[in-house]
Amino acid sequence: MPALIRRPLPVALLIALVAEALFLWRVTIPHILVFDEVHYVPAARRLLALDGPANTEHPLLAKILIAAGIALLGDGPLGWRFLSTLAATAVIVGIYAILWMATRRLRPAVIGALTVLFSFTVYVQARIAMLDGFMAAFTVTGAACILSAMRGTGGAVWRRWTLGAVLLGLATACKWTAAPYVAFAAIAFLLLRRGRPDRWAGLPAIPALALLGLASVAAYFTTFAPAFFYIDQPMTLARLIPFQVDMFHQQTQVLPAHTYQSAWWTWPIDRRPIWYLYEQVDGAQRGILLVGNPLVMWGGLIAVAACAIGWLRTRDVRLGVAAGLWIGAFAIWPAIPKSLGFFYYYYLPSIWLAVPIAVALDHWRARLRFWDEAFVMLAGALFIHFYPILSAAPLAGPRSFMRWMWFSTWP
Repeated sequence: MPALIRRPLPVALLIALVAEALFLWRVTIPHILVFDEVHYVPAARRLLALDGPANTEHPLLAKILIAAGIALLGDGPLGWRFLSTLAATAVIVGIYAILWMATRRLRPAVIGALTVLFSFTVYVQARIAMLDGFMAAFTVTGAACILSAMRGTGGAVWRRWTLGAVLLGLATACKWTAAPYVAFAAIAFLLLRRGRPDRWAGLPAIPALALLGLASVAAYFTTFAPAFFYIDQPMTLARLIPFQVDMFHQQTQVLPAHTYQSAWWTWPIDRRPIWYLYEQVDGAQRGILLVGNPLVMWGGLIAVAACAIGWLRTRDVRLGVAAGLWIGAFAIWPAIPKSLGFFYYYYLPSIWLAVPIAVALDHWRARLRFWDEAFVMLAGALFIHFYPILSAAPLAGPRSFMRWMWFSTWP
């Protein structure tokens, strides 16, 4: 094996290039707005023109980024979706970095990155202008920075910790469901450094937690700056906090039933995916189904259980953190006061499944041998099989979707 691809940085760059190329391939098809793009692209257009408030139930940052894509590449499908592809690539590289820092081994880092790439959900969200992709990118890279700070020295600890806090604040500025990760970072900091002064060395607890809170909150509120320049109903300092209250009321309002709604407990078992598109468009029948790769979704749950049990038996920190990432990400949903649930809410927890999968396969490698390679190959084979209804490829006819419907609960 060439020495270059035995080093973490060149491998990360190679994975990023492959992922970005895959996400960009035919990203302009369909040429119409897809699913929730009908809400966020018009809101981004209004932001770009500074016309006034739009889509006020969510913070601004993700819509600012969609607007930036339109400004750079035009008001068309490439402009709408290009920055979403970069966000998904950042997710994959972020998972790679987390696993590299956690294990100091390339193999589990690559296994985790490829697992995310073949998970279906990241590919679909990479090619649509929605908020969740940007929220996930800032959350995963923020977590990577916090973990990097744990092993840092001198001023690097403070810089990485601050950057991690800022990124988590920016994640919240995309969608509020990222807010609990600031608390998760604080809890992890307090738990992981107990009895281990070498972790986050030189970062005292109270200043660190204060910086985490202040930097994340400052980053969040900074993203509202464009609203102060609206032509109609500009934001004011006096209105900034009441606006947050208005957002809360909008997000917790009782909504009418929806065809694709699903209960939070059904998401991990892949019970109710969502058609983002299924119609005649661009000269062919096309479909985009947000569904999780069954091997990753179900295998990930087994890996979470294995890591949790392994941690209880051995107190191996890597196993505990790997299980805790998914458990914490998923456990927030029963408590979030939403009247309706949808499978795409599971996007971020589904990403974290790659961590326990890679950590479990690495931890028990002596027993499992080449299961990691077999797992990735099978996940890749399923990705290829489902590719036509993940990518809006042309289908034979209106009933073609039945080829991929494994269960009666799949639409």
